[in-house]
Amino acid sequence: MAKKTFLDFESPIAELDAKIEELRYVQTESAVDISSEIDQLAKKSLQLTKDIYSDLTPWQITKISRHPERPYTMDYINDIFTDFVEMHGDRHFSDDLSIVGGLARFNGAACMVIGQQKGRDTKERAMRNFGMSKPEGYRKALRLMKTAEKFKLPVFTFVDTPGAYPGIDAEERSQSEAIGRNIFEMAQLEVPIITTIIGEGGSGGALAISVCDQLVMLQYAVYSVISPEGCASILWKTSEKAEMAADALGITAHRLKALGIVDKIVNEPVGGAHRDHKQMTAFLKRALVDAYRQVSDLKTKELLDRRYERLMSYGKFSDIKADAKAERADSKASHK
Repeated sequence: MAKKTFLDFESPIAELDAKIEELRYVQTESAVDISSEIDQLAKKSLQLTKDIYSDLTPWQITKISRHPERPYTMDYINDIFTDFVEMHGDRHFSDDLSIVGGLARFNGAACMVIGQQKGRDTKERAMRNFGMSKPEGYRKALRLMKTAEKFKLPVFTFVDTPGAYPGIDAEERSQSEAIGRNIFEMAQLEVPIITTIIGEGGSGGALAISVCDQLVMLQYAVYSVISPEGCASILWKTSEKAEMAADALGITAHRLKALGIVDKIVNEPVGGAHRDHKQMTAFLKRALVDAYRQVSDLKTKELLDRRYERLMSYGKFSDIKADAKAERADSKASHK
């Protein structure tokens, strides 16, 4: 059994799990039956996990979204989609491995799948640049979306990135232009786009593949304009206040759902998606089927109009004081 990675706030669970493993080892070595004690401790561990995860802070959720054992894009592609054929290169510069994409089938229907892949071990992380894409990655994603549009295929995107790569080489090849171009083109793409935030949704790096018709977000994923550490560094000149920044940023799924940015939140298994990949995949597949059903039958004009309305609704607010003043003025006028 692979060794579990526990986060700092999960230390009580880690201690219990260590005891359970110890007892299991003792049982295999001795003739004494202690399975009832093991079961009891396992139940206690499950309850403790539920208690800890029922009251998480935004900063703790950020840590869960970055957990190294969370399912990544390729895990979901292999488990949810069939007949996946990866496509490479942006036809301009090179192939950016931090973005994976290609043709696949979703419940038997052809589609295009695109997503950011972080990498499991040191070698893969270096190869995939920790999921931070360069301009060629976004241009590859755009090329695949244009191919999908040509053949009238729906597009499924999976977001999991700390942000776009901020290196000199990326800037030399117009990083911001590549992101802006993707946003511009996705806003008018004539096929349904369903986006899922599966881990970190970091700033423009996430936005470049998440202009969509349906935005699905996992329960312990985050989606923000800047990382909590980056925000704290700007506001307080120290990244140590990241926890305070995470509270203020409003980066969690439930907060974003309340603001109308996220359409559907997918619940994760007890203890997060990294505890049970199979169950997480089943939950997400059900949510994607539902999300696709809502947009699959729309005519092109209706689809684009809905997408435009959706984009223009972001940031809408009503001035309560101004409304109250107007009401008072109206009531005075009616009394006269």
